Amino acid sequence: MAEDQSTDLSRFKATYFEECAELLTTAEETIARLQDGSASDDDLNAVFRCVHSIKGGAGAFSFDGLVHFAHVLETSLDLLRSGRAAMTPQVADLLVRGNDVLGDYVRAAQEGVELPPGHGREIMDQLAAIITGAPVAAAVSAPAPAAAPAAAPPADPAERKWCILFQPAPGMLRTGNDPLLLLRELAGLGVMTVEADRTRLPGLAEMDAMESYLSWTVTVVTDKPRAAIEEVFEFVSGDTATVSIEAISPGAPDEAAAAEATEGEGWGLFTPLAAAAPAVAEPPRPAAAAPKADTPKADASAHGPVHTASIRVDLDKIDRLVNMVGELVITQAMLGQQTTHFSVESHPELIQGLQELSHHTRELQESVMAIRAQPVKALFSRAPRLVRDLSAKLGKQVRLVMSGENTEVDKTVIEQLSDPMTHLIRNSLDHGLETPEERTAAGKPAEGTVHLAAEHRSGRIIIEVGDDGRGIDRRRVLEKAVEKGLVERGSQLTDEQIDALIFAPGFSTATEVSDVSGRGVGMDVVRKNIQDVGGRVVVQSTPGQGSRFILSLPLTLAVMDGMLVAVGGQRYVLPLTNIVESLRPTQQQARSLVNIGNVLVLRGEYIRLIPLHQLFGIADAVTDPTRALVVVVETEGGDRIGLQVDELLGQQQVVIKSLDANYRPVQGISAATILGDGRVALILDVGALRAMGERMPGAGGAEPMPAEAAE
Repeated sequence: MAEDQSTDLSRFKATYFEECAELLTTAEETIARLQDGSASDDDLNAVFRCVHSIKGGAGAFSFDGLVHFAHVLETSLDLLRSGRAAMTPQVADLLVRGNDVLGDYVRAAQEGVELPPGHGREIMDQLAAIITGAPVAAAVSAPAPAAAPAAAPPADPAERKWCILFQPAPGMLRTGNDPLLLLRELAGLGVMTVEADRTRLPGLAEMDAMESYLSWTVTVVTDKPRAAIEEVFEFVSGDTATVSIEAISPGAPDEAAAAEATEGEGWGLFTPLAAAAPAVAEPPRPAAAAPKADTPKADASAHGPVHTASIRVDLDKIDRLVNMVGELVITQAMLGQQTTHFSVESHPELIQGLQELSHHTRELQESVMAIRAQPVKALFSRAPRLVRDLSAKLGKQVRLVMSGENTEVDKTVIEQLSDPMTHLIRNSLDHGLETPEERTAAGKPAEGTVHLAAEHRSGRIIIEVGDDGRGIDRRRVLEKAVEKGLVERGSQLTDEQIDALIFAPGFSTATEVSDVSGRGVGMDVVRKNIQDVGGRVVVQSTPGQGSRFILSLPLTLAVMDGMLVAVGGQRYVLPLTNIVESLRPTQQQARSLVNIGNVLVLRGEYIRLIPLHQLFGIADAVTDPTRALVVVVETEGGDRIGLQVDELLGQQQVVIKSLDANYRPVQGISAATILGDGRVALILDVGALRAMGERMPGAGGAEPMPAEAAE
């Protein structure tokens, strides 16, 4: 039994720490709005709720250090949100650092270690200055003297008597709540007397150890406000207990009304208690509060507890589910392959059943992929803090602009993007953006701009990190490359080839090593991590105007729709989202131009024609384009190329298998799949094929010429 309880406690702790991570992230995002002045009136309340929820859970697990720091931060936030302390840019910066220290305490509790003595003491002292209203350092401004006496907490610690009816629901113990712990917390508020109600207590033979049968009437004499009592029951919902709190010996009538109006205002701000509001018998509110009954919040609470329609699932379980769906797709393809010679007339029920199986398999696959999908907002949310810290360290003025934060992508892909995004942002701030003086001298605004954007395009996700800085100094990049032996002296490289040198291992143009850059590991990490998930990174730069780093990544690493094509005895899969059209060209459409190579003339447009048999060295393929088929595909950048194949074998849903993990990287190939007959087919990488086609003999290494130039 003891082992089971230990296991359950570990499970609850794991859930608590997952929630803490989300709450800390939410708090950081919200404080960022406080810093840049775009915050709404509810933002301070939101940060307060995050800290309060972390504190409540920490108390349940006896994380004393975490509880203590969270209490100080929470109290200062309470004064700020009520207007009893002034919110300034310095205070907003202090809240950022306070949230960091709170995260340190959470991680220490999660890892079961103690933080060094005095950790976060300076931050705690400055937060305490907000609470006391005493003279503080420049980082924190004290409350206005005229308003402080009227709005500050009452100086007279007059005691009041409170009566609390606490009636747990029968299944309360199964939710992880322990009534004994709650009663102990109440005892810590003052002098307490307890009367137990045993009328529901059954005989010993009928008793269930996991059921609650007792209820209590508690009297507490304390100088603490009503909010302190409500806080004890914050994580008790209406489904788990009925709680009634009533003041039975208030002070003077006016004082009591004022106390109810100020102390009770926080009751509905805490999500767990807000859901429990219908089950709580509260004292009558002052008449002035009556109109609030018509507000949407009041209407929502009148309909009973609000339940969140979501559950937490271990990602490993979802991965196993994805793998099983992949195997199901392969099996479905195998059945379809084995029954191609059956006709509807001879086997109508079998054909109908296979069609329904295909339909249900697709729906299942889409549903599972939706479970794994996550907005890139989870990735972008770290950028504001990074930009603020680096801009302050580098002495630069930077404005961060983000778009497309709700674009969804597979969670596995997002996890691989954390380091690349960090390095790209650091690169933009350190190497890209100029100092305010340099920008002013160049006729630019003193404040530079970094832009993060995400969008779906051609069946992939495109993430862009851009800036309006100085751009890449290609002369300096080439000099450094020659110094490091990456390029032979006198080599003539195109702008694109020079830009690509910044991704070489150990390459850096920084004049000195700092804690921001200079070691030459950042951009190499970017390229490696992107390639590991089947993606590519492209850089576009204009001297004096800025640079853009474009990441092209697959939406998912599991299943995709493809077109199976044959080239000689080989079979390949083309991503369906890249395909524009297919045709058998005429003699006039399939042409060869000097310094350009093979092209396809399609409706007046010249498109580079890439024979796959020539690219991959396949001997038994159709070499004449007028007897073969050309599939026109579109790259992520919007360019179009024509891929020459022998024939189209049909559309098919395929399971993506990593070629890097199971074999080795192959140029022009993004992954592999298993077909219905058990054979392996390679999935073509359209962007890489375009680059390979430009390097083919006779291609000239140039872009396809426009129609009028070719004529």
